[in-house]
Amino acid sequence: MSAPEVSFSRSIPVRHEVDVFIAGGGPAGTAAAYGAAKAGASVFLAEGEICFGGVGTAGGINMLCVFSDRENFVADGFGREIYERLHKRGFASRSTPYGWRDVHFAPENLKLIYDELMDEAGVKYTFNTHVIGLECEGGWVKHVICYGKSGIFAVKAKAYVDATGDGDLCTWAGGEMVVGDAEGNRQPGTFVSFWSGIDWDKAEASGNGVWKQEGKLKQAIADGVFTQHDYGMPGILPYGKLSGAGNIGHLFGVDGTDERSLTENAVLGRKIAREYGEYFRKYLTGYEQMELVGMGSRVGIRETRRAMGDYVLNVDDYWNKAVFDDEIGRYCYGIDIHATSLTPKKKKEKEVSFGESWLKDGESYGIPYRCLTPKNLHNLFSSGRCVSVDREVLGSIRVMPGCYITGQASGTAAAMVAEKDVDMRSIDVKELQGNLKKIGAYLPNM
Repeated sequence: MSAPEVSFSRSIPVRHEVDVFIAGGGPAGTAAAYGAAKAGASVFLAEGEICFGGVGTAGGINMLCVFSDRENFVADGFGREIYERLHKRGFASRSTPYGWRDVHFAPENLKLIYDELMDEAGVKYTFNTHVIGLECEGGWVKHVICYGKSGIFAVKAKAYVDATGDGDLCTWAGGEMVVGDAEGNRQPGTFVSFWSGIDWDKAEASGNGVWKQEGKLKQAIADGVFTQHDYGMPGILPYGKLSGAGNIGHLFGVDGTDERSLTENAVLGRKIAREYGEYFRKYLTGYEQMELVGMGSRVGIRETRRAMGDYVLNVDDYWNKAVFDDEIGRYCYGIDIHATSLTPKKKKEKEVSFGESWLKDGESYGIPYRCLTPKNLHNLFSSGRCVSVDREVLGSIRVMPGCYITGQASGTAAAMVAEKDVDMRSIDVKELQGNLKKIGAYLPNM
């Protein structure tokens, strides 16, 4: 039996008329706003949380990986602004030059840097603002519809950027979307927890540091500590002398595009956080006084929808270190795909592990402009997690510095579309590359 329906119609104000509208203020959205504003466009950004940064702030993941191929700063431009401000202000810890090893930080400090960058660039924005729909005619987005505490309003722009992470705008506009693997299975999420009372020096000296637990997890599972027998341990990541953020406890089967699934898994995440606290205190050295002090304000999601574009960047491009004429950046993070269930499938022939997937020093793969242009759409760009890539490359490009690269390119291109009032496939890619280089983008082949 189908659910009852109701017709809902209102006349709403067009509150903003701008060159570029950006949905989402995470790493891709802030980079897009920065790129568009630096190109001279007027920008309005709508962010559903009370801060910029997405999973790195509201979600609590206090790790940026990676900025460099160990020889070149590949996440350059907006990424360098983030990296240098974290270090110059003393906000970063446990990193090496160019952030090759994970740059750890306190989420509250990263919030401050995003605020500064957006205000300095002249970006207009509001928090607690949700995009709930759009009007699209023949592949051209005309308006987006937003909701805030003041009510429902519309925004009219010449170009739009989907930085929702989930491809919401691309989906509503009729873009071709894919989800997860061939069966639609998605990587699990994680509800990040915050902990105090950790003696990091003692933990690392004992061999039970950020990543290594010397087989203790298996013993705790056998002892019945955990509700679910999850042998994956992303780890607790340090910030400050005694604190850390726990990227621990996979949420298998969570659907980041369904609030019912997010609700169920938030409840589960709060439960299993206590179990991990018991594990760390009882089984590992250096964590004996560890206390739970909070959890993220959103469930961390690794994978939902991807918008299929004019080109799908694939795993062969990754291994071949592909170079493209329409390249808008290069990246290098390994192929990081978490198991989709507690009983992962048998490893396929030629399939490599995350540790085996890293490119060599100085190597990276190109990201073509065509990954940002969803099929059948004319003025709506994808960026961040929802760009046009296969699942393996998503495992690399989905992390925050990767999102900085695709975000700043989408925003810069959107500004050009707005200025010239053309289809996004009609802009001069060489001019786009030149504009990106002006703000520091790494384009060694251009």
